[in-house]
Amino acid sequence: MALKRRSLTDLTISGQKVLVRCDFNVPLENGVITDDRRIVESLPTLRYILDKGGSAILMSHLGRPKGVDPKFSLSPVAERLSALLNLPVTLAPDCVESEVEKLCAGLQPGQVILLENVRFHPEEEANDPVFSAKLASLGDLYINDAFGTAHRAHASTAGIAAYLPSAVGYLIQKELKFLGDAVDQPRHPFIAILGGAKVHDKIQLIENLLPKVDQLLVGGAMAFTFEKARGHSVGKSLLDTESLDYAKKLMENPKLVLPTDYVCANAFSAEATPVTCSNNGIPEDLMGLDIGPQSSQHYAKIILDAKTVLWNGPMGVFEMKPFEAGTKAVAKAMAESSGTTIVGGGDSAAAVEQFGFADQLTHISTGGGASLEFLEGRVLPGIVAIPLIEG
Repeated sequence: MALKRRSLTDLTISGQKVLVRCDFNVPLENGVITDDRRIVESLPTLRYILDKGGSAILMSHLGRPKGVDPKFSLSPVAERLSALLNLPVTLAPDCVESEVEKLCAGLQPGQVILLENVRFHPEEEANDPVFSAKLASLGDLYINDAFGTAHRAHASTAGIAAYLPSAVGYLIQKELKFLGDAVDQPRHPFIAILGGAKVHDKIQLIENLLPKVDQLLVGGAMAFTFEKARGHSVGKSLLDTESLDYAKKLMENPKLVLPTDYVCANAFSAEATPVTCSNNGIPEDLMGLDIGPQSSQHYAKIILDAKTVLWNGPMGVFEMKPFEAGTKAVAKAMAESSGTTIVGGGDSAAAVEQFGFADQLTHISTGGGASLEFLEGRVLPGIVAIPLIEG
């Protein structure tokens, strides 16, 4: 029988105080949440715990505070979560010590407490065992459902699992299934689309995916490193000079697909006039800021013919309207695809949200760095801290 990570459905929840590590690291503007997707994604796990007669003690970080900083309080999250669950969510004054211990001790089945930002304590990121034990003492069971921080060996994501019966929640289960299946047992044709700034940042991902995919489509600024490696002029485009030799070697692989044209401009600005250039010669006074219309059309056709599509990294500077077309074309083709379509978090996830295609994709990862490291084949501390069981 195959092994799997123990999940919350493998634990007896009734009457238990369940510590849940969520990823509530949501974007805020003037104290207002601008995108609550990470909170919404936590709801299936939280509702399961409450429906099964447990109480929930929630932990999360928000931002990168240096000590206690009201600007990074989880207060807006408690308010939004309360509205989504339609029940009171108490925000604790801290995440450890006597007042918090009293609050958690008095928790009744069906009730929810959100601990204050765990990163207010430096011991969290240090994965301090004493701090981990203090957190663990607040509950009876531990569930990790924060995929976005699963690549961090912190107290609330990994250390705490040594002190309590532990399992993964529905969100991490979903992430492991879709990202894992895409890499380990994809339906073919299997297409990966990679964008972003530097080839260097994606080398491990390329090395892990290339043997498994049928085609690897390249976009974003990293494409110009390949152009330069094959002797093409790239003008003022962003260049990853340390990866030129690697790019040259990689171009020998027939699975690699590069753009045939680019949208360029004389400045990195939304006011700049876009100019379409061939891939074999971007003028010296221009920089490439998106894949061109011919490439967009070609990539869209490949995506529509695929059975599994995995996308990580935008095709251009999609935040600026004159340079959004390539990223939008990829997102639209994925939305129209009948295959399994997976977005690996980060800027690609932001793009599909911006263009309104999010609901039409199979899976959008909630983890930026975590999904990238998982797809690279790396070990994620927050996952391996949870025991394997037969199932």
